[in-house]
This record gives sequence, structure tokens and C-alpha cells, in this order.
Amino acid sequence: QVQLVESGGGLVQPGGSLRLSCAVSGISFSVRTMGWYRQPPGKQRELVARITMSGSTDYADSVKGRFTISRHNSRNTVYLQMNSLKPEDTAVYYCNDVVRPRDWGQGTQVTVSS
Repeated sequence: QVQLVESGGGLVQPGGSLRLSCAVSGISFSVRTMGWYRQPPGKQRELVARITMSGSTDYADSVKGRFTISRHNSRNTVYLQMNSLKPEDTAVYYCNDVVRPRDWGQGTQVTVSS
């Protein structure tokens, strides 16, 4: 059974930083392209960053230069370092297999507000 467990969200002021983690089980994690998605209030879920099995990364224009995705294959974990956070980054953040999405986890809430 596939499990995606996101953590690390919270309330942060504009300009602050957070590091999200996603623990993955039930798939061959090391060979999967993994992604971080977010769903702002009242909007659709969008892909913000992805990382291939070889470590190549790609970012949405809205987060480029501020967010960094990484992975630790021996821990079956994918991370999202978020710096210079803006109010428009407020969303529930999820991870998933980009090529073959699984059932979504519960996500982790990120709120950027003063």
C-alpha cells in the first residue's frame, strides 16, 4: 500500500523559510520522479517542483529561485526547502509520483502571513 506522509508546514511571516518533508512507502522510490504540489484556498492543485531519479530538478516560475527540491533515496524521503516565502505561497502542500500519481496524502498546511 502506497503511503505519502507530508510534514513540516506551519505559520510563517513573509520572507521566512520552511522545510517540508514527505516520507514515501509502498513504491520503488529511488526510481520515481517525485514532485511537490500545492493547492491554494479555492484553487486547483498545481505542480511546483519535481526531481528525477538522477536528481535533475524543475520548478514552476512562481517559485524558481526561492524553493529547492531534494531527495534522500535511502530514507525514501523528498524535501522542499522554501525560502523568501510570500503570502501567495499559502496553500496545502502535497508530494506525489509525478508520472504515476498515487492516492494523495493529507498534505501539510503552509500559511504565510504577518
